[in-house]
Amino acid sequence: MSQPVAHDKLPVSPGKSGCPINMTVELLGDRWSLIVLRDIMFGGNTHFRELLNSSIEGIASNILANRLAKLVDAGLLTRHDDPSHRQKVDYRLTEAAIQLVPVMAQLGAWGARWLDTTPELTVRAELLAAGGPPLWERFMAELRATHLDGAPTPADGVLAELTAAYLEAAAESG
Repeated sequence: MSQPVAHDKLPVSPGKSGCPINMTVELLGDRWSLIVLRDIMFGGNTHFRELLNSSIEGIASNILANRLAKLVDAGLLTRHDDPSHRQKVDYRLTEAAIQLVPVMAQLGAWGARWLDTTPELTVRAELLAAGGPPLWERFMAELRATHLDGAPTPADGVLAELTAAYLEAAAESG
């Protein structure tokens, strides 16, 4: 089944070729861009300090600032002033980033299958793989509500389910 090509494109410079895989790798292929998107998508972190302090990979502040700017410029994130603090910025996923959920789910499933991963960091990938497209669609709808519409994160949504599974697995292994 072919997917329609959208008329709206992300504002990125032309790649080395017009190949869709090449263009995607050029945009997302560095290690930190996907990690930042993962932490916003699956960690619910939307502020610079949250992203910096919750990064289990230990991203440096200058690299985080660079990647956030790159992702905003590319149209995958938007910046919003946080009304609770004049110097805080809230980063939110755009529709293009939200549509990466199936890609992230497949990357996680592949890594869980083929790489030596830890149980607490693998459980979300396994749940996303087991839930398949119906769960991904529910999660994307939840992300749209929180990131595009500004609704609060639901206490009983997909992110809450994934977080609870992670916390349970972390408690068992810790």
